[in-house]
This record gives sequence, C-alpha cells and structure tokens, in this order.
Amino acid sequence: MNEAVRHIVCPHCDSVNRLPAARDASAAKCGKCSKPLFSGAPAPATTAGFAKQIERNDIPVVADFWAEWCGPCHAMAPSFARAAAEMEPKMRFLKVDTEAEPQLAARYQIRSIPTLIVFRGGKIVGQRAGAMNAGALRDWLAQYV
Repeated sequence: MNEAVRHIVCPHCDSVNRLPAARDASAAKCGKCSKPLFSGAPAPATTAGFAKQIERNDIPVVADFWAEWCGPCHAMAPSFARAAAEMEPKMRFLKVDTEAEPQLAARYQIRSIPTLIVFRGGKIVGQRAGAMNAGALRDWLAQYV
C-alpha cells in the first residue's frame, strides 16, 4: 500500500525531503544535512534556493521581503517570527533581504516594504504590502493554510 507523502524543502541545504503526510513534521530532520526542517522561526532566503523553496514545498510558503534600514520591517519582524512559531509546519516562513537579494525583489516587483507574498506550487496566491500586527498577520495567513 502506498502511503501519501508530502515534499518539504530543507531551509538549510535546499534538499527536498519526502515525509509521510500523516506524520507530524514539526520534529522532522533533513535526510541530507540532518538539521531540523522546521525551527519555529523564519529562515533566510537566497536567490539560489528560492525557486526550489516556493516550487517544491507541498505546504504554502510565505516570504517577507524586507530591508535592514526599514523601520516598519523591524516593527513587524517579531509578529512574523511569532506567526512562524505558531504556524509551522503548516507553512514555511522565509525572510528575503531585498538589499542582499535584489534579483528576487526585482523578479517579484517589490515596490514597498515590508511586502509579504504567499506561494503555493510556485504561484503567488496572496500578496500584501505594509506592516501588520501579530493578530492581523495570523488572520491573513490562515486563509492560505
């Protein structure tokens, strides 16, 4: 009998892991690098691994496009981290530094930061610009889980 599986991309080495769909993924480790697949915190994203993260994960991926100099980005960071702690492993949370990864900011036409984009199967299913508090962020993300 074939067991249903889901694909989860490691935030550390970008390897695609196959996990039984019925298994709680919160304590799962990467089969390649042995690091946790979920840490309860947003993972930094790079141009090199971003496409794999948004295309190969079988869970929704939310990316926070931010910059070090952005006050609203810093104000929203604790809310984003809290949402990651509460919603992983149902969603993957990524942080994209638009100064370090300008190619990603250009590809997704980021004009205002912070901007949040939710991906499923490599496609954008939700996008929102501007800082949100933890409750508003959780409520907005809940529709994509």
